This record gives sequence, C-alpha cells and structure tokens, in this order.
Amino acid sequence: MSDHLNVPLCRLSNGAGLSLPSYATERSAGVDLLAAIDSSAILDPGKRMIVPTGISIALPDGYEAQVRPRSGLAAKHGVTVLNSPGTIDADYRGEIGVILINHGDEPFAIDRGMRIAQLVIAAVATAAWEETDDLEISARGDGGFGSTGTQG
Repeated sequence: MSDHLNVPLCRLSNGAGLSLPSYATERSAGVDLLAAIDSSAILDPGKRMIVPTGISIALPDGYEAQVRPRSGLAAKHGVTVLNSPGTIDADYRGEIGVILINHGDEPFAIDRGMRIAQLVIAAVATAAWEETDDLEISARGDGGFGSTGTQG
C-alpha cells in the first residue's frame, strides 16, 4: 500500500489537450511526462534539447520531484535524460522541462504527446553539517571509484 501526496498542478497553454501525468500501472514509481511541443522535433545524434511538458507543480516542503529517463527510449533509441535524475525543488514554480540527449546513431523524432520521461516524487532530508577533524572508520575507508571491484 502506498501513500498519496496531493500535489497542485497547473496545465500551461502549451499543454492544452494533453493528458495529465499518470502512472502506467498500479505499482509504477513514476508518472509519465509528455512532450508539449507544437509539432514534431528532430533530436539528432549527439545533440540535446529541452522539451517542455506543459505543466508546473507546487511540491510540499520536504519533497522533490526527480525527472528520470524512460528505459524503452534509452534501450531502443539511445535517448535519455541528460542530467539524470533532474531535480525539481519544492520552491520551483516554472514549467517542467526535460533535457533529452540522443546517444543513438539515428535522428530521433519527438512528437507532441510522446512520453519522454518519468517523474518520481521523493521525500528529502536536509543535512545539518557537523564539522570535525576525524570521521568514523569504515571498512571501505577512502576507497573511491572502482575500489569495490566489478565481480560478485
């Protein structure tokens, strides 16, 4: 059983006629975001573009929205969200835009109403920094990138 969070949403003029974000299945973690563009746009290989969604939201304090890629677009076409996950802060009130990049070999057509990304709402903890001269010892220590290996 999941909790439901009421999130005010404004449909902008470029989102007229498009469906509101919705969960594809009962257990989906994210809602689909749609391209709110006037006509088709072509995203060439190696290029990026901000695709408007036609919506803005007002998240409650203590929450963020994460813009994430759709796995099918990534696997089939090499198209993904460039700053993944993109964070929408609780105090942002502008239109949600999705930065798509085409890592594929072919131009990719984006049509009006196409599902281009997912939006996941998540709770946020804020940190209260405590400056210290020493940190607690851990098994990993200061081992960085790749220090835990690649084999199970």
